[in-house]
Amino acid sequence: MEYGLIGLLVLIADLYAIYQTLTSTASTASKIVWTLAILILPVLGFIAWLVAGPRGRAARV
Repeated sequence: MEYGLIGLLVLIADLYAIYQTLTSTASTASKIVWTLAILILPVLGFIAWLVAGPRGRAARV
């Protein structure tokens, strides 16, 4: 049961990261690379996105 809940949390976090990546102002190539990284490596891709991923429209100043 615990693994199902952890998997659901990872899925929600990954969907959020993909949505934020696709709606960012980054280049198309960057969006594709980040989306693939998140899809191929769900946990590590999400962590890498948190640290170095493209920021959303509001975060850019």
